[in-house]
Amino acid sequence: MKGDGERMAPSPSAFPEPAPALPQERLAHEHEKALAALRERVKELDCLYAITRLSQRRDLSLDEVLSGVAEIVARAWQHPEVACARVVVGGRTFATPGFRRPVSRQSSPVVVDGERIGRIDVGYREERPACDEGPFLREERVLLDAVAEHLARIIASRQAEERLHELSRELIKAQETERQRIARELHDNVAQELSMLRMGLEALPDLMEKSGEQAAGQARDLSARLGGAIASLRDLSYDLLPPALDQLGLAETAFRLCEGFSARHGIEVAFFADGMQGVRTSFETHINLYRILQEALANARRHSGAKLVTVKLIASYPDIILRVEDDGAGFDPDIRQGQALAEKRMGLWSMRERARLLGGRLTIRSKPGAGTRIVAEAPLAGTP
Repeated sequence: MKGDGERMAPSPSAFPEPAPALPQERLAHEHEKALAALRERVKELDCLYAITRLSQRRDLSLDEVLSGVAEIVARAWQHPEVACARVVVGGRTFATPGFRRPVSRQSSPVVVDGERIGRIDVGYREERPACDEGPFLREERVLLDAVAEHLARIIASRQAEERLHELSRELIKAQETERQRIARELHDNVAQELSMLRMGLEALPDLMEKSGEQAAGQARDLSARLGGAIASLRDLSYDLLPPALDQLGLAETAFRLCEGFSARHGIEVAFFADGMQGVRTSFETHINLYRILQEALANARRHSGAKLVTVKLIASYPDIILRVEDDGAGFDPDIRQGQALAEKRMGLWSMRERARLLGGRLTIRSKPGAGTRIVAEAPLAGTP
């Protein structure tokens, strides 16, 4: 047993031995590796920031933005000296020089509203050492997917702006066209009839002095002309805003529209309404569904050569459904909509937009030789 004044020597394991020093070369290698990774991350952030700045330039078209994105992406990859990039959207290609034959390539789809509209590709024109995905880094795959998502947002935003500008122009054009139509209707029909009535009334006193029978015939003719002028004014005002929508409701007004359409154009229209009794909907729902029906009937007359049009108006909680079906020539909806946009005709688009504004949707089913079916669905505003 040791005495009090005697100290026990520490065991060799009481203190851990210091770790051996790393060789200077290894430290330098690790330092350079960390710097290289940091530089790559900075390049990736610069890439996304540059694309954002480019997309915000209103002096550039969408094509110029997409071309610029390809150049920005090519500079952001690990080996920019041999990198090339390409953006493909809607059949159009925007590529950096030398993309035709990349030795290795990675791609990411560009998806807008669930629909694939294109892709973005990055490639190397020469062989490079293998990494996580061929010669590409794992972070580069993440970056490419992020760029594709960013591109989708840019494209959707630019397309929406272009559609808005186009629709603004078309709205102004439609307003002017409608004003011209009203002016022609008033001048060619109502104004001329009223002028003839005035002339007839001015001549009536002299005619009464000469022959009462002729004067009576003239009065009857003037009365008929006045009735025609009143009917023209009524039809014109009814087209602008059907008063029966407030007074009689959507079902009765739609029935009268179908009845009048059939009488004027000789096309049979079978109208059915179900579940509409007591249904409360807003005037906005009434007028937009009424306009959709108007446009569908007009299309059946102008384009389909239909002999029979079937119209069904059904309240099926939580929706109100308008279905217009004809036995006409039919068409390819994709081709027709492309032609309509090229020719500045907005009928199909206006029907879709009216349904969308109501929080509903419009579907068109048609093919050549098999007729057309248009279905508009809008939510019921109220309790059935």
